[in-house]
Amino acid sequence: MDYNRVLQTRITTAEQAVRNIHSGQRIFLTGNCSVPQTVLKALVEYAPQLENVQICQALSVGPADYVESPMEGHLRVNTMFISANIRKAVQTGKADFTPVLLSEFPLLFKNGVLPIDVALIHVSPPDEHGFCSFGVEVGLTKSPAESAKVIIAEVNQQMPRTLGDSFIHVSRLHHMVPVDYPLPELMMSEEGPDAVVEKIASFIADLIPDGATMQMGIGAIPDAVLKYLFDKKDLGVHSELFSDGVIDLVEAGVLTNSRKSIHTGKITAGFILGSSRLYKWVDDNPMIELHPTEYINDPFVIAQNDRQVAVNSAIEIDLTGQVCADSIGPKLYSGVGGQLDFVYGASRSKGGVPVIALPSTAMMRNGDMISRIVTMLKHGAGVVTSRNHIRYVVTEYGIASLYGKTIRQRAQELINIAHPDFRDQLTHEAKELKYL
Repeated sequence: MDYNRVLQTRITTAEQAVRNIHSGQRIFLTGNCSVPQTVLKALVEYAPQLENVQICQALSVGPADYVESPMEGHLRVNTMFISANIRKAVQTGKADFTPVLLSEFPLLFKNGVLPIDVALIHVSPPDEHGFCSFGVEVGLTKSPAESAKVIIAEVNQQMPRTLGDSFIHVSRLHHMVPVDYPLPELMMSEEGPDAVVEKIASFIADLIPDGATMQMGIGAIPDAVLKYLFDKKDLGVHSELFSDGVIDLVEAGVLTNSRKSIHTGKITAGFILGSSRLYKWVDDNPMIELHPTEYINDPFVIAQNDRQVAVNSAIEIDLTGQVCADSIGPKLYSGVGGQLDFVYGASRSKGGVPVIALPSTAMMRNGDMISRIVTMLKHGAGVVTSRNHIRYVVTEYGIASLYGKTIRQRAQELINIAHPDFRDQLTHEAKELKYL
């Protein structure tokens, strides 16, 4: 096939490309740091000519003009993970939320539960064989894109070429929009060192054995853990995502992936979030393999790695071990993400270490401090990790080991790592409920 000829017949502008979107259609929008900014801007400008177009997505980084009030009746988002830029729209009923495990997110589209008419994706330039890489976002995009009837692709000169199950051939791309702009950068923690976060990270590091394979979820705590691992040996990564922190561990000879049970020698993930330094580092790097999330987050794949560590966060946890991580009471906040996939996968791993980590308190808008270890979850709160799946809980006051423990034992363990100002109240309420 003459790939240059294919390219010439399919290259177009963003404005022309979005005219292939029609009223009543369902669109898939690639996300994270891979949002196709030029095409999305053109869609927003074209949207007044459309009616009832649904945009399916997960976490997205950057402006979200497509959920603003002028788009009502034209574009409506259906998100499977609530990112900060669309949170208000979901909470005010201007956007929809579909709860789903991250491991099953691509299967909604692949299996036709949510058939896709048009996929908006963001890829690297094609290589000499005509293959484009999905770059920094493979996991949540490859399968939905391949199931779409029409693919509109931004082809970015600055998109890194990541390896793994991460490619799509130009013959599959119906409309190609050439662009050349830097990808958005997203650091896990932009506020600098935090004493509480650092203390939690140090406790988690104590749980991580040499030769462990690690999953690090989104947030300051999982990222901070990496700084406490330089005295470890032969660590590996199998995670839905990773960020800049892995670079220094690789260069220090700590993160070798040599003791991983599967994909030995490779960092395996679905997508990456980070800085331009990270994007340059992963480009054509044979140590990095990105794969579809239905594979990376499959608990039965995760469990094949011995000593699989999973570090995830929470909004609150009750004294029986129920974890709320996706809502504040009934107010939807984020989503399940990969938490349950990796908690269960790590729990099935030989020597696995599933951890839920959270600061012991939170500050309310009125300045009041509240405990995040609670007797009962708030009314309407969602349970992401059940009391049956929980293993370790870590705050800045220590580690609670809950596996195989009675409710009485769990309550006491969790009270012991709660903020001291709330321990008496928690003890009193636990006794009233006959937990103690």
